[in-house]
Amino acid sequence: MAETIPFKNLHSREYQGHKKKVHSVAWNCSGTKLASGSVDQTARIWQIEPHGHGKVKDVELKGHTDSVDQLCWDPKHAELIATASGDKTVRLWDARSGKCSQQVELSGENINITYKPDGTHIAVGNRDDELTILDVRKFKPIHKRKFNYEVNEIAWNTGGDMFFLTTGNGTVEVLAYPSLQAVNTLNAHTAGCYCIAIDPLGRYFAVGSADSLVSLWSIKEMLCLRTFTKLEWPVRTISFNHTGDYIASASEDLFIDIANVQTGRSVHQIPCRAAMNSVEWNPKQNLLAFAGDDKNKYQADEGAFQT
Repeated sequence: MAETIPFKNLHSREYQGHKKKVHSVAWNCSGTKLASGSVDQTARIWQIEPHGHGKVKDVELKGHTDSVDQLCWDPKHAELIATASGDKTVRLWDARSGKCSQQVELSGENINITYKPDGTHIAVGNRDDELTILDVRKFKPIHKRKFNYEVNEIAWNTGGDMFFLTTGNGTVEVLAYPSLQAVNTLNAHTAGCYCIAIDPLGRYFAVGSADSLVSLWSIKEMLCLRTFTKLEWPVRTISFNHTGDYIASASEDLFIDIANVQTGRSVHQIPCRAAMNSVEWNPKQNLLAFAGDDKNKYQADEGAFQT
């Protein structure tokens, strides 16, 4: 049976502002603002009108003294955003004023950051494979752990009682939270695992690997359900759409793949001019933000899903 192609009327817009390449893009919880973090040591906040074509106003977050490698919004507050930088600091910002309200200096160059779904804790990973958990209210570390293997992207499950680490060994380490005791080691891929995304409905997680595959896992059973095979280069970034029906994945291939989560079939490709560093679906509608290695731009691509 042929699958209805959900992406019929696509248009894309380009937002320029950063002086160097963008490493990370992220939507706030209401889907109204998009943040970008760049090698130019700044983050920017863009107010996105879903169908607007006018000049987009942006707020610049200045203060980091090295690359802003990843950023994440408070899942409960549409105006608070945390940034992780190579300057060893993690900073919390007010997106309305662009002011830094909190900052903490950690022990290494920070490359990964994620919020616990209830907004109480932030997890930060650095280049030395050290994990730090911050209490958001006090903005101080409450737990640190160094791993003796390469730790890449990190994530909590939607309930916040499990914590996932993707590793350079091709495994996903599953820890209980808050104890951080090991629960499971999943042999996910034949090469390093780089990125992880959690289905917003809490059923699945997906892992992107250096072997060019994306694997889909049942959280309940901790079993691999299927793999997505369209990309040919190491998978750098993946994201589920807001309904959990589609998954976007990207790499050095010159397209972003969008696949049906249930069938594993690719339903659309968005062509791009360079390797992609970050893709993220809007939490309320089918709007995909993506950022890559070409100059200083990133785009939001809109697809109206047809039934």
